[in-house]
Amino acid sequence: MFGRLLPKEGKFFDLFNEHAEFCVKGAKEMVALMTNFDDLEIRVHAIEGIEKQADQVTHATLDALHKTFITPLDRDDIHQLITRMDDILDLMEDAAQTISLYDIKAITPEAKRLAELCLACTEKVKAAVGLLHNMDNSRQILEICQEIDRLESDADHVMRAAMSKLFREEPDVRTLIKLKAIYELLETVTDRCEDVSNIIEGIIVENA
Repeated sequence: MFGRLLPKEGKFFDLFNEHAEFCVKGAKEMVALMTNFDDLEIRVHAIEGIEKQADQVTHATLDALHKTFITPLDRDDIHQLITRMDDILDLMEDAAQTISLYDIKAITPEAKRLAELCLACTEKVKAAVGLLHNMDNSRQILEICQEIDRLESDADHVMRAAMSKLFREEPDVRTLIKLKAIYELLETVTDRCEDVSNIIEGIIVENA
């Protein structure tokens, strides 16, 4: 009888989907920022706003986790999934703010390519999260997770090539330091997407 009175399930999957959508929106703004520096501050402000909205979703998820007696997934999995997703947007905000604060005048094709890979990764994260409510989707989810891993590897290759070019060809030390920081932040976004992928794979193994 007591168990019937306790909150069950919660809207965790809805919250995951909402957060994943914010990740994609943030990544789209990052690509737009890299495409046209004329709108730099507008794009930075937009990413900051998206990150704050995503933070609210994270807090709502953690609040629901504390209040819900029976959860659809392991409690630790829910906590890890939403916090790792939150890391994705935190890093995108860091990258956007760094570009603004460092007063970078022009972006490189390599940085734009890394931003595009960030967007591709977040779109795959959104796709995987959107299927997570039904374990019958496990095979499709695992295929998407493999695609995320591949995109993260692509980002590794792009960053290594970008770093090599930077140290060989950039004569200005300050510009080198600035661009190195941007490359590293953008590549780390794809690392965090891979972290989310790994968590999702673990959920599938436990529940499928």
